[in-house]
Amino acid sequence: MLQWGSDQEDQVDETLCRQIGAASHSQALVLMGDFNHPDICWRDNTAGHKQSRRFLECINEHFFLQVVEEPTRRGAMLDLVLTKKQGLEWNVKLKGSLGCSDHEMVEFKILRAVRRAHSKLTVLDFRTADFGLFRDLLGRVLRNKAAEGRGAQGIWLIFKDHLPQPQEQCIPTNRKSGKKIKRPAWKNKKFLDI
Repeated sequence: MLQWGSDQEDQVDETLCRQIGAASHSQALVLMGDFNHPDICWRDNTAGHKQSRRFLECINEHFFLQVVEEPTRRGAMLDLVLTKKQGLEWNVKLKGSLGCSDHEMVEFKILRAVRRAHSKLTVLDFRTADFGLFRDLLGRVLRNKAAEGRGAQGIWLIFKDHLPQPQEQCIPTNRKSGKKIKRPAWKNKKFLDI
């Protein structure tokens, strides 16, 4: 039997923390079990004993969430469900004990939205643009007497303010779906490996 605070128990705690760290690279990971840390207050994120504080630090270091909210054994929350996936509805319920166990059974369902998000990204379709009309409309703005004597900055402001209307008129837009979006040529493997 391990003694409280012994070197052997510290080694077991460190091994567990390393294993949790190694497993934590998966976003879909769910860890569950009786972790035997009755002094952890999950609401306040505090613990009384050294081993419990170390376990709590390990869980926080690897960005785990604990989703059980009710005591699972004699007023203590020993049986935990830990995950890294935020934004899911867990629907955790305690279901009484199984056989002669003094622990509550923890039942949970992981619910997620089924609806896929559709991209609302629109892009200009330059292949079907009417550049002749576009050039004429912008040329009229720049030839206007209001642009005379304004300098480069003044002409730029006029151009910038008048650009959207000819653009809407001459360059159609397309909605992009997530599957058809191509990576720009400059964003190649060499760039992504940096």
